[in-house]
Amino acid sequence: MAKKKKPIRKCIVTGSTAEKKELIRVVRSPEGEVFVDPGGKKNGRGAYLTNSDECFLEAKQKDALSRHLNIKVTGEDYDRLLEERRKGIKR
Repeated sequence: MAKKKKPIRKCIVTGSTAEKKELIRVVRSPEGEVFVDPGGKKNGRGAYLTNSDECFLEAKQKDALSRHLNIKVTGEDYDRLLEERRKGIKR
């Protein structure tokens, strides 16, 4: 039986590629909300970030999510997303 290919995604900050389950997906819903999607299956425009505090802080500094999600993401939103990521870690 052939091996099933694992989905590969690219971090918008570091540019590194990894398996989808190793990255964190941030989603902009059709209603305009921005949130962390731990399951990776929510509807909306998504962007992937490396699962580290440093990557989220660099995304905040560069305002990378605003460009990729086509919506203005505030500093408070970045802080909330970082807390959501920390709560969602199951490792």
